Amino acid sequence: MKKATQPETIVPILSVGGAEEDQTALSEILSRSASPLCPGSEFSLQTTSNLTSALAGLRQQTVPIVICESDLGVATWRELWAQVAQLPDPPFLIVTSRLADEYLWAEALNLGAYDVLAKPFHPAEVIRSVSQAWLYRSHRRTNRSLAAVGHAGVLNPESALAV
Repeated sequence: MKKATQPETIVPILSVGGAEEDQTALSEILSRSASPLCPGSEFSLQTTSNLTSALAGLRQQTVPIVICESDLGVATWRELWAQVAQLPDPPFLIVTSRLADEYLWAEALNLGAYDVLAKPFHPAEVIRSVSQAWLYRSHRRTNRSLAAVGHAGVLNPESALAV
């Protein structure tokens, strides 16, 4: 009888948006899809519908990835990003929109977001974006730690990520 294996790493992700159907879709995609890029990792989605509760949660717990609807009603992803960018260890931000046009892509990436996802969500794109964000963040943090202690194998932490 084969034993079920536990994930080595549980990756918390915060989703910020008011549309319950989007939150449900993300939850289903992330819970049932294994990432070939992140074996041994499991994504754990937490959801909130507004900027205030998102910021409160992010100040209490380090979350590596935030998925945020571009328009939150009384706020936007830009307002969330302005606040979380000030945190000691800011999360990677993935912006979502039904109108993921060239303007949103350019604006989001230029202002520091990690990626933009179009809605309705395509499961493979969600897994790709979240997995790559997690891998990039993990490698960046590992290389910074090694460089901080003078590890001889890391001369330039950013060059370690060049492909």
